[in-house]
Amino acid sequence: MKQIIITFSTFLLYTATLIAQNDTIKPLVFQGYGEIYYSYDFSNPQNHEKQNFIYSHKRHNEINLNLAFAKVAYNKNNLRANATLMIGNYAQYNLLTEPTWAQFIYEANVGFKISRKQNVWLDAGIMPSHIGFESAISADCWTLTRSILAENSPYYETGIKISYTNQSEKLNASFLVLNGWQKIKKPDYIQNPSFGVQLNYKPNTKLILNYSNFIGTDKADSIHSWRLFHNLYAIYKPSKKFGLIAGFDFGTDKFNTTDYGIWYSPVFILQYKPKEKYNIALRGEYYNDKKQILITTNTPSGFNTFGVSTNFDMQIKENLLWRIEAKEYLSEDKIFNNHNANFTLSTSLAIKFQ
Repeated sequence: MKQIIITFSTFLLYTATLIAQNDTIKPLVFQGYGEIYYSYDFSNPQNHEKQNFIYSHKRHNEINLNLAFAKVAYNKNNLRANATLMIGNYAQYNLLTEPTWAQFIYEANVGFKISRKQNVWLDAGIMPSHIGFESAISADCWTLTRSILAENSPYYETGIKISYTNQSEKLNASFLVLNGWQKIKKPDYIQNPSFGVQLNYKPNTKLILNYSNFIGTDKADSIHSWRLFHNLYAIYKPSKKFGLIAGFDFGTDKFNTTDYGIWYSPVFILQYKPKEKYNIALRGEYYNDKKQILITTNTPSGFNTFGVSTNFDMQIKENLLWRIEAKEYLSEDKIFNNHNANFTLSTSLAIKFQ
């Protein structure tokens, strides 16, 4: 493991040097990213791990690396490809069930344009998820930490994707055949395929509307269970100073071998930019999974939690971002070390080369 970290760090440093010398190397583009953080969870988990529904910025009361990666991308004519290696808490916890060889892969895919007249592409491999407005890259998100709905829906996926973008580039539509719900290697106990659809519409420069879904399974074929999941969000930026994200997740699956249940989660994020280098964001969210389909609590009411957070960002340099966030969870049951409430303070420093 130590040798892997040293090798990766060398690769990341070499990538940064290349980028510093050449902003864009065509048809190859090199990118790098790294984020260190410190987070204090006032429920004081003794093993330094936050709750089981959190996968990013996972460690309590220690300086740690959330995500660092080095990426090379190729794009020329009718061919494109991406390869990204990563380390950090995100990789450690999100890919825990994957084979060891896969736990350092953030992205590995290749695609080609299949129509001369239309913008239609076929991509295959390990790709970022088609679900949600948040990614594993914190610096690209409006808040330092991820929403509960983002943490408990796919960050990545493996499969084949056919995508179409119209001439005005306002509409993008995709259809996917997948290995499963956030899977690189398909589990031995699942033979059935999974599917996904994404419709992304930008009527103007201020508004983005998105619908994504997942139809498949995350349980053994012997249980005969199908997961049907919907993700909707809108991103509205009426001016350079203000922005709003409204998102909603809704899913259904079996919570035992015979019965189906539902889970759902709304989230709202307000962003205000008082000056060019500063951002303030306020998030409110609710997650209901009483049947514990995705989040296990072993309590009478299951996972039934409100969350609110606020963060302040300062863009120190064009590629260097400092953030601080305060977040409070309120649960119906005492799921936070025998308490109903949980408060955390987090700060991070992210650097990006691209």
